[in-house]
Amino acid sequence: MSLFNQELKGQPIRGVALAVLTAGVALATFMEVLDLSIVNVSVRTIAGNLGVSYSEGTMAISAYAMASAVMQPLTGWISKRFGEVHTFSVSISLFVLFSLMCGLSRSMDMLIVFRLCQGAVSGPMVPLSQTLLMNSYPPQKRTIALALWAMTVVVAPVFGPILGGWITDNYEWPWIFFINIPVGLFALGVTLALLRKRESHTKKMPIDAIGLGLLAVGVGSLQFMLDNGNDKDWFSSPMITTLAIVATVCITFLVAWELFHKHPVVELKLLGKRNFLVGTICLSLGMFAFFGGTVVLPTWLQQTMGYTATWAGFAIAPIGILAIVMSPIIGSVQDRFDLRILNTIGFAIFAIASFWMAGSALNMTFADVAEPRLFMGAGIALFFVPINQIILSGLPDDEIASASGLANFFRTLASSVATAVSTTLFEHRTTFHHAVLAEHTEPSAPATQRYLQTLHQMGADGKTAYAAMEHLIDQQAATLALNDIFWMYGVIFILIMVVIWFAKPPFASGGMMH
Repeated sequence: MSLFNQELKGQPIRGVALAVLTAGVALATFMEVLDLSIVNVSVRTIAGNLGVSYSEGTMAISAYAMASAVMQPLTGWISKRFGEVHTFSVSISLFVLFSLMCGLSRSMDMLIVFRLCQGAVSGPMVPLSQTLLMNSYPPQKRTIALALWAMTVVVAPVFGPILGGWITDNYEWPWIFFINIPVGLFALGVTLALLRKRESHTKKMPIDAIGLGLLAVGVGSLQFMLDNGNDKDWFSSPMITTLAIVATVCITFLVAWELFHKHPVVELKLLGKRNFLVGTICLSLGMFAFFGGTVVLPTWLQQTMGYTATWAGFAIAPIGILAIVMSPIIGSVQDRFDLRILNTIGFAIFAIASFWMAGSALNMTFADVAEPRLFMGAGIALFFVPINQIILSGLPDDEIASASGLANFFRTLASSVATAVSTTLFEHRTTFHHAVLAEHTEPSAPATQRYLQTLHQMGADGKTAYAAMEHLIDQQAATLALNDIFWMYGVIFILIMVVIWFAKPPFASGGMMH
């Protein structure tokens, strides 16, 4: 049987063909998730080159995240209407096209429009990559497929800022988009070669126009509010308040409408399935706490510790080492264990790493920062690999795309909420600790006198000495704020260790139980 001749529908793909398919689909997933974070470190450069402010530049991030979040829950409906392979192939093709157009943009308006388009077509890519891998692997090896998929989804956001910073520093910013072209073409070629005759069943379904409109406006408003709330000082801004009201009203009506509609665009009834609900709650809470720490740590490293963007990325990157090594191993052996036990161990590792980071100090070395991140990587494999199997457990094949799309929507939304909460909390706690520290730093206090004397011996007097003291207070306040946030995330991980036990065995992979 030749490499590209394993097209018998319903039969698993085997051998080299399966390895090639896994590589192609995983790269498509990596590319899509990477684009959520790769632009972050390049925004200042892009905004400067296109002659706009930094806040206008961040719209390139918001546009992509907003469009992707809207489209992810639609994956099930689109794939049932047009077929999973066809939808995935078209998504990759358009993603490559819009990546090219993003790189060729010569104004911020052009870039925002093409990022919006890029995000919209990327929405179905991650859920369908999971579905296509699941349906291509033999039933007994589907846990390995889930493991490889989970690994790419989690590791990509970690490497995005590093890759984005390196490309921006050494080349021109359009290359953060141009690198998608060869990756996308390879993924497209593999998909068409191996899956073109393995299309899923399609059926004509009416378009739920009202549900689609409520979803687009509600989720779009929510995502835009989360992305821009901190810059606009949240609800002191009429725009943010309006977006919050619109999002609340639309999403409330969306839930009511979809639950009673005959052909809903979003299969909210999946939330009535116990394991899907419990798994999605744990995935969302876990992603919130995991991603929140990944957002706030590089901010502290750059603002307080004087790291460059690239070195801040390197300090965070060790989290991917054990995740990459352990994910396939966990995927191959997890069927021998109660998945709730594996998840509990994973959350325990996350909690320990978070409390470890909650002891951060100004005299930390690079190794001091990297070690807990390396340790945390072991938790990734024990969290994301089993949790995805719990989410899909017992679902028939024709519901996997809808379930994956909805679960990935909540994962993406949790990441956005984590970014907003972490950034806001970091600023507020820094302000609080600064006020407390300043209150206890009286000129007559012995500790203050000793510090000023030390500065005097170093040649700093008067305003220079007090400026140095103010700078130290700023650094200490930011460090205490960072520690507060990691303590909070550690507590959340402990909470999830309890929630996961509400899931109920057996946890056969999606499609293996009917």
